[in-house]
Amino acid sequence: MTWMEWYDNLAKPSWTPVPTTISLIWTILYPIILISFGFLFVRAFQSKVPRMVAVPFAINLVANLLFMPIFAGLRNVPLAAADNLIVWATIIWCVVAAWPVHRWVALAQGPYFVWVSIATVLQVSITAMNLGRP
Repeated sequence: MTWMEWYDNLAKPSWTPVPTTISLIWTILYPIILISFGFLFVRAFQSKVPRMVAVPFAINLVANLLFMPIFAGLRNVPLAAADNLIVWATIIWCVVAAWPVHRWVALAQGPYFVWVSIATVLQVSITAMNLGRP
């Protein structure tokens, strides 16, 4: 069974966005993430901001990139929910870390935070609805 067939067979809340909507949202967010994270990583590498400022961004990036391999590859819904919570929490940490050095980077995380908040509630809901299912 393909991962999309597997996904289609999961119990989901009625308000679950269709996959094309989810793809569109990420298509909009990834350039924002690329520019803001990239700028901050370069500034940290150049020692223009403390390197510790980049730590939450690095953790967030790794957790974000691991979501699909965990969810669609391993088909591990609870672990994907945990990963999603890490992404969500590290966005808050990113904003706190970036605010004193580059406020625009902190503010740029707003749309990302809103979407990941919705996606986290969705993922936790899907996890709860599918506990005990094969």
